[in-house]
Amino acid sequence: MNASDRRAVAVLLVNTNRIKPAVAPIGLDYLADSLRAAGHEPALLDLCFSQDIERDMAAALEAEPAIIGVTVRNTDDCYLAAEGGFSGATSTFFLPGIRETVQALRAHSDAPVALGGVGFSLMPESVVQYCGADFGVAGEGEEAFTALVSALQARTDLDGVPGLLWWDEAGLRRNPPGEASLERLPERRRSFVDNARYFREGGQAGFETKRGCPMACMYCADPVAKGRRSRLLPPGMVVSEIQALLSQGIDHLHACDCELNLPIAHARDVCRAIIDAGLAGRVRWWAYCAVEPFDRQTAELMRDAGCAGIDFGADSGCEQMLRRLGRHYGPQALLDAAAACRQAGIPFMYDLLLGGPGETPETVRQSLDLVRKAGPDRIGLSLGIRIYEGTALAAQVRAEGSLSANPALRGARLDNDALLKPVFYLSPALGSDPAGLVRELVGDDERVFLPGGPDEERDYNYADNERLVRALARGERGAYWDILRRTAGT
Repeated sequence: MNASDRRAVAVLLVNTNRIKPAVAPIGLDYLADSLRAAGHEPALLDLCFSQDIERDMAAALEAEPAIIGVTVRNTDDCYLAAEGGFSGATSTFFLPGIRETVQALRAHSDAPVALGGVGFSLMPESVVQYCGADFGVAGEGEEAFTALVSALQARTDLDGVPGLLWWDEAGLRRNPPGEASLERLPERRRSFVDNARYFREGGQAGFETKRGCPMACMYCADPVAKGRRSRLLPPGMVVSEIQALLSQGIDHLHACDCELNLPIAHARDVCRAIIDAGLAGRVRWWAYCAVEPFDRQTAELMRDAGCAGIDFGADSGCEQMLRRLGRHYGPQALLDAAAACRQAGIPFMYDLLLGGPGETPETVRQSLDLVRKAGPDRIGLSLGIRIYEGTALAAQVRAEGSLSANPALRGARLDNDALLKPVFYLSPALGSDPAGLVRELVGDDERVFLPGGPDEERDYNYADNERLVRALARGERGAYWDILRRTAGT
């Protein structure tokens, strides 16, 4: 590229997520840093707070961007509309709204539209086709999307843009994926998004310590979207990001890692870096963790670094179900992790994923009995497992025949071969009223969050959760499960 080609490119980045409580689009913050480092000029159209989308869109497009990037954080709320006993539960499909946004952008601008984000990266071909976009970036966008902008600017070949989906005469093409070198990414200034407003209305801000997951859970989409190996951020970069958020008055944070303690040595190094930087007394943060490996030393180190709560993705307390779901630990690991948290004085919860292949009333009972024995501060129940392309669960379901004839499936079973629309696995052995069965087994245990919809006092769907929104308006801050725990009965 010659000197005359090295002009800045105007790029419009669009946040489509309007769910409340408001969660800041952390990926757009990261992407903007990379675009700026390459000499480009990113601008933000944040529809989360828009009162007039048409007006705000038209105003943002007056700058005539050369390309528009649209984030797809989630394709749906991953929440099964429970049948019987949990009235009002919902399963919301977000892609129709995102498709309308793409169409509206096109009505105002001739700039090409590129999709990206975690939700997009789960099913990129299907989402590009469904939404009618010009491009898509599957996987990380910092290097790939910046490379796309530069390639379009220079009118060079697109074959070298990692993870790019694009159209040519033969149809939709997809380049081989790439992985950003995390240690070479620009400093995370967290200055692109209005994080202070998100903190006021959403109660927390995200940060990350790594990407990817090497685990083999049969249902999990994280390895599909983020890679199947852990790539670690230097602890100093994590500290720098936390400091950038603190400078904006944001002191309640949540680690975005799928499981912070994988690998456990890196989690400990991050905690030590936070302590050494003098930040432990200035921030409170929450994390998702695996129940193994986890021990008292790790719990105490996390506590000393400012950790105020842990959400363990336990999945089940039944040995058989843990094996079927692809977990490498047994029920004893749940008891050991609980003991470590109690010794360290950290509030914690267990998330259970009920209804997978082989689930029966007895395995549900075993799970609840074991988790109650562990004694977490809260227990989250999800009933039914969202099936995502690229997972072992999707392969098993396809091997069983057509979706429409499969008695274990709930949700969109027709015209959904790509699994784009919300479809869930729910073991037929749980009977005709699985929600009623779960409610009966839970009884009056007030620690349990139920998959019950907006009319359920202990509803576990955070999307558009009125109790959460009211608590945040009163000044509550932190992880949403912990806010619901602290405000129970109010």
